Order: sequence, then C-alpha cells, then structure tokens
Amino acid sequence: MKKIIILFFLAFTTSTLIAQDLTQGLWYNEKKSAKVQFYLQGDKMFGKIVWLKDPLLNGKPKLDKSNPDAALKVKPLLGLVFMKAFTKTEKNIWEEGTIYDPENGKTYQCKITIVSPTQLDVRGFIGFSIMGRTSHFTKAD
Repeated sequence: MKKIIILFFLAFTTSTLIAQDLTQGLWYNEKKSAKVQFYLQGDKMFGKIVWLKDPLLNGKPKLDKSNPDAALKVKPLLGLVFMKAFTKTEKNIWEEGTIYDPENGKTYQCKITIVSPTQLDVRGFIGFSIMGRTSHFTKAD
C-alpha cells in the first residue's frame, strides 16, 4: 500500500511540475536561434522573444520586416510577442492561441503540448491541427 501511495505522489508531483514549467525559465526555438519567455496575463499565456543568436543586421537590430502591417515592419524582433492568448485546456496542453512567424509574416492557430520538463511541441496550423507543422522547443536554462 505504501508503494502505491508513493507512486501516486511521485506521479502527481511530476505532472504538476511539468504543467507549471512552461512559464518558468526560457525556451529555445527549434533552430536555437531565439529564446522565448512564456508569461501569464490573467488566465491567458503569451510568449515573447527575449534573446536572438544574431540580433543585428548590418549593425542595427533585426526588424519585423515581413510583417504585413507596414507600421510594424520597423519594430525590432527582440521583445516581439509572437505567441498570443493561449488557454490551458488540459494538464499539459495550451490551445486556442496564435503564433506569428516573423520569417514569412503570417499568423497561425497554435497548440502547445508540454512533452517533458525540457521539451515543448509547438504546432502551428490553419483550420485543423492535422494540417500544420510541429516545432520542438527545448529548455534553455
């Protein structure tokens, strides 16, 4: 009986730590070219770029040059909130948010799955989750 109680406690503690880990620390994108910080605003979760491997282009900060909004093309990529308004729908899943791709200037629906304390699966898609692409983010610290 003690073993069952201990196993239950360990499983509960581990799943709680994984669920809380998303907003703790920094995460690398798949290419390790940027670090992302996740944060809560009310019950919604957001992600912003807080570090770039190559933050400068010709000695100036890299800008959001692919943004379809001309007024935003002059904004730096560093500090850009590119993941917005995620809702926690299951223990390790955040959905109903969007992800902006600064490389092509497009915004997609997005789902984040916490795979482990050191890996996130970030799936961007249009319409249905089955029609999209998954990137693997890894813990940076």
